[in-house]
Amino acid sequence: MNIIDENIDYFQRERLTSLKIRFRQIGIEIGHSGMKDMEEIIPLLHSLRRPTFFTRDNDFYKPRLRHSRYCPVYLDMSLDEAADYIRRFLRHRLFRTQTQRMGKVIRISSTGLTYWQAGSERTRTVKW
Repeated sequence: MNIIDENIDYFQRERLTSLKIRFRQIGIEIGHSGMKDMEEIIPLLHSLRRPTFFTRDNDFYKPRLRHSRYCPVYLDMSLDEAADYIRRFLRHRLFRTQTQRMGKVIRISSTGLTYWQAGSERTRTVKW
């Protein structure tokens, strides 16, 4: 299940829909508007079945958030690029399936992906 944060705007939401990417957005289809990051969003992720959570909030790019049941993805880019990079990420050979994403905390940028994985203390970098 793909979840997008409420900090992803209407235009990027529409772009995701046109790219045929299925998702639910915080404050619209799931949760409520103004959810607090660690106090409300993390428990929500724990309650869902293997979600990948896309956000523009860098508070979600912390190694302590590694968990086998979800995957936070920090979008480190301008807002108008978010949907295209989400699509690119979901098609990447290393992150294509939910199983490949679980247990990782990921940062996406124009140069590539950096991530922590459960069971490892070092970051890994992957070029596009």
